[in-house]
Amino acid sequence: MVRVKLWGSLRSLAGDREVLEVEARTLKEAIDAILEEVPALEPQIKRGISFSVDGLIYRDSWFVPIDEAKEIVMMPRMVGG
Repeated sequence: MVRVKLWGSLRSLAGDREVLEVEARTLKEAIDAILEEVPALEPQIKRGISFSVDGLIYRDSWFVPIDEAKEIVMMPRMVGG
């Protein structure tokens, strides 16, 4: 199980949950498991999300390997300059 912290507005969409625990080996598997557990996150995920894995930001890099030893944070994608 990996622990995925939810950042900002994602928490309110997930019923004020701060952390989700899911079975996943990649960020894509984490997204799929999160959507299964919290379908209300789907509109935001479609708009765009980013992940921080041990402090490195990933956008559209869904096959990054993850495991329970990593700090994983899911956040709405930031836009702008």
